[in-house]
Amino acid sequence: MFSFHEENVPGRCVWVNGPVIVGAGPSGLAVSACLREQGVPFVVIEREDCIASLWQKRTYNRLKLHLPKKFCQLPNLPFPDEYPEYPNKKQFITYLENYASKFDIKPRFNECVQSAKYDEKCSIWRVKTISTMGSIRTETEYMCQMLVVATGENAEGVVPNIEGLQEFSGEVIHAKDYKSGEKYTGKKVLVVGCGNSGMELSLDLSNHNAKPSMVVRSSVHVLPREIFGKSTFDLAVMMMKWLPLWLVDNILLILTWLILGNTQKYGIKRPSLGPLQLKNKHGKTPVLDIGAFERIRSGDIKVVPGIKRFHRNSVEFINGDFQELDSVVLATGYCSNVPYWLQGSQLFDQNGFPKSQMSNGLYAAGFTRRGLAGVSADAIKIAQDIGSVWKQELNQIKKEVSYS
Repeated sequence: MFSFHEENVPGRCVWVNGPVIVGAGPSGLAVSACLREQGVPFVVIEREDCIASLWQKRTYNRLKLHLPKKFCQLPNLPFPDEYPEYPNKKQFITYLENYASKFDIKPRFNECVQSAKYDEKCSIWRVKTISTMGSIRTETEYMCQMLVVATGENAEGVVPNIEGLQEFSGEVIHAKDYKSGEKYTGKKVLVVGCGNSGMELSLDLSNHNAKPSMVVRSSVHVLPREIFGKSTFDLAVMMMKWLPLWLVDNILLILTWLILGNTQKYGIKRPSLGPLQLKNKHGKTPVLDIGAFERIRSGDIKVVPGIKRFHRNSVEFINGDFQELDSVVLATGYCSNVPYWLQGSQLFDQNGFPKSQMSNGLYAAGFTRRGLAGVSADAIKIAQDIGSVWKQELNQIKKEVSYS
């Protein structure tokens, strides 16, 4: 399978002696490092001009890892001992850059995948890209026998279709374009969304003396990031080794009530399913509170219901209330972009998530809805599988050479 050498056909085709990895975020880097350890060659394609572009270009300044660092490290390289329990954005980016350097990962930057399709006749993947560097657009077709989709769950920002949003005269941005609340001091800002991003942006706006309101349209679990000095996630993982999921959920909710009180009293209704059961069944992540809820209790962050429509200078809610606004921040999440470029494959659903066992040398990394904690497990498993095939092919080639 891997018996060819990489060969460039000028201006058109590149044969890759090994897998092509699409995406140079944490998933792509982790798979690359594990393949490097296995001695398998690879090519990484990245549409931006840097690794981990989501972290470098589309995250807010105050962002920190939501889970303890031991759950977020990539294979074969722990975080430095001097890093805090929850590394900040800058520290995590430095860690990733050091990771790429350690394992000699050199992505081909500024190459945007236009299509990837499996050629049944030749039993190869054809990955077509357009170089986005400079004014000259260069097309390249990569041919390989294995393709790793590592673009992740959060490739594109989701912008909901809300009536009247186009009529609103103030600033409207997605959370991916939000950096700091500094420029919003004294302004009335509506944060649409109450997940981890929505909560943290509301807190950041409050810290900068803005007047944030946060839309809570549906039920959501809010848990303290730490319970009695121990990471809530770490505590849950420990309990799940011995107790059934429903019981762990009940214990977490009792402890949360002791720390945060009744969240429904402040407009945040809890789902009927426990936080871990909800995550397992629907992929919905609970909010790990780092201070926003205290601002909600104090009134510094106002909780508002779902939106009916926007007007020129205000918003109308489903309960009939109106509120004047200066700006809107859409903390409405992200989505996969795989359906836009992976062609002829029934292995991903319309939302861009794998829906069945991979075949034809296709792999998916970073789609487990487990965040960074799931990235390492994916990478190790994928690299082991590819490495096994690689070694079998090498042994077969050696046998053929010895017989000739």
